[in-house]
Amino acid sequence: MPDAAPAFGAPIDLHTHSSASDGTETPYEVIRSASEAGLGTIALTDHDTTAGWASAALAAHDFDLTFVPGMELSTRLEHASIHVLAYLIDPANPALLAETETIRDARLARAERIVDRIGRDYDLTWQDVLAQTTEGATVGRPHIADALVAKGLAENRSQAFQGILHWRAGYFQPHYAPTPLAGVELVVAAGGVPVLAHPGTGGRERVVPEARLRKLVDAGLFGLEIEHRQNTPDGKERLYELAAKFGLVVTGSSDYHGEGKPNRLGENRTSPEVLERIIARATGTAPVYGAVARTN
Repeated sequence: MPDAAPAFGAPIDLHTHSSASDGTETPYEVIRSASEAGLGTIALTDHDTTAGWASAALAAHDFDLTFVPGMELSTRLEHASIHVLAYLIDPANPALLAETETIRDARLARAERIVDRIGRDYDLTWQDVLAQTTEGATVGRPHIADALVAKGLAENRSQAFQGILHWRAGYFQPHYAPTPLAGVELVVAAGGVPVLAHPGTGGRERVVPEARLRKLVDAGLFGLEIEHRQNTPDGKERLYELAAKFGLVVTGSSDYHGEGKPNRLGENRTSPEVLERIIARATGTAPVYGAVARTN
């Protein structure tokens, strides 16, 4: 991989979403927003898809930013959803392509089942949900939330998830996803660098157990996303302990979704030193050095 030290700039935000999955801005607009927010480097990590990479790369040149191609891979451990941030993967890796297609198909089927159940009690149809998506997007519960807002059944996405889409409301449906161990193995096999996304949202007691984390580290887990607004203080404390014990890098990110969430670009950041280590580890693809390309 190329020597990235002089090429990317701080601040660095390594977790964002576009309309290719459940964000409200196009990939190009996400990069433009990052430029307007004063960021120097940004990763696009849409759920289970790399569809936004080409547009984001173009924007990186237009706005003189460094773009780190990524993805947020869905995994599941029993009833718990665990996401793996996959940086600099080979987007053409056959095994990863096949698995993400399976995951997206499962998400779509799940979303239809949820809407069918909600539609028995509320004025909501599948067409209402499709109206909130863009072509090729990974359809999921955020789009259902947007449809509920459009129909006046919720004020915003957050309220939709706290109300009709909360599992206690009775409309929740599970969907297929590989185990975290299989997910980490897939990312590594695709030349990527896996980092657990916001693993401290449930507090210290629900952080991944040490024995299970050891297996993930042995499989190639590289880091933990600790500085994230949804990680609790005691959850972060435990995660820092585990990062130190296993020699894992620590990242900080916004998890930006445009207007879909209150998260703001750059509200949590990753150090240049950590990004250097991620780039040095990756063999799947390289960052897009927009600022360097413009001056060469």
